[in-house]
Amino acid sequence: MVRYRANVAALMVNAAGSLLICERATIPGAWQFPQGGVDAGETAEQALFREVKEEVGLEPRHYEVIDRREGYRYLYPQGARGKKLRKHGSHGQEQTYFLCHLKPGAPQVNVDQRPREFRAYRWIPPEEFDLDWLPEFKRDVYREVMRDFFQVTL
Repeated sequence: MVRYRANVAALMVNAAGSLLICERATIPGAWQFPQGGVDAGETAEQALFREVKEEVGLEPRHYEVIDRREGYRYLYPQGARGKKLRKHGSHGQEQTYFLCHLKPGAPQVNVDQRPREFRAYRWIPPEEFDLDWLPEFKRDVYREVMRDFFQVTL
């Protein structure tokens, strides 16, 4: 039986309509949204608030959750011997995405949080997101998310 780890991701949008993307600290050129696993006993919303605070320094009072969609799934790739790689005892992740609007007066994003997940960040129009920034196994989910939330075809 395939097991998916519960995960949340933030689609943070500023007043100009730009989307926050962050470059992974350990993989230069790999850009993604703030995201992370849902811990035992935690709701998806609690995980969202924790992950956004840990990864980019924004507290729940700095943004408003506008929309939420769940059920986005991907499997981890196969390892060198044909076995599925597992993380946290799972074969993949099932993600809940939250569309969040940054509130006026919110502080700047801070990717220097510890432990450091990201090395840089930037705000882009959603249609400028590039699937080449992602590993192949995550691209279909990002295509769906960008279509579902922003009506953007990648």
